[in-house]
Amino acid sequence: MATTTGSADTDTLATEEGVRRRDFINIAAVAAAGIGAVGTLVPLISQMAPSKDVLAESTTEVDLSAIEPGQAIKAVFRKQPLFVRNLTQTEIAEANAVPLSQLRDPQTLEERTIEGHENWLITMGVCTHLGCVPLGAAEGEMRGEYGGYFCPCHGSVYDTAARIRKGPAPKNLEVPTYEFTSDTTILVG
Repeated sequence: MATTTGSADTDTLATEEGVRRRDFINIAAVAAAGIGAVGTLVPLISQMAPSKDVLAESTTEVDLSAIEPGQAIKAVFRKQPLFVRNLTQTEIAEANAVPLSQLRDPQTLEERTIEGHENWLITMGVCTHLGCVPLGAAEGEMRGEYGGYFCPCHGSVYDTAARIRKGPAPKNLEVPTYEFTSDTTILVG
C-alpha cells in the first residue's frame, strides 16, 4: 500500500506543479500582451497631441497701449484676423441705445466685453456668412452705415459692437476667449 500512496502523492505533486506552470505561463502571456498594448498605444496617443508650433499659436498677446479711442487694429489669432477696437463713449452710447428686438443675434455690448473694460471690443475678423474679412479695422476703410464693420463680399453690415445689423450674415462677429493680463495687455485664447 505504501507504494500506491507514494504513487498517488507523486501524481498529486505533478498535477500541482502542472497547474503552477500553467498559471505562470498564463500570467506571463497576459503581462506580455499588456506591455505590447501599452507600447502600441503610447505612440499612437502621443502623435495626436498638438505640436509645439500649434501650441505656440493657441494664444496671442496684444498690446493695447498704442490704440487710441475710436481706433481699431488687426492682429492674428490662430491664423485668422482678430479685430481689437477701443470704443469711444459715443460708440458705446450708440451700441447701448439699440433695442435688442432690432438685432438678428441679440447681444448687449456688456455681454460682448469684459466688465471694467467696456471700451475694448475684441472680435474675430471673420464674417459669419461665408468667412470673408470685413472692412473697418484699418484707417479709411468703409465701416458701413452703423459705424462698425462692412463685409465687401456679400454686404453684411455690423454696428460698433460688431453685431450684425444688415445683410446675409446670421450671427454677430465672434468674441474669442480673452483676458486682461494688465491694463494695457490682453491674452487671447
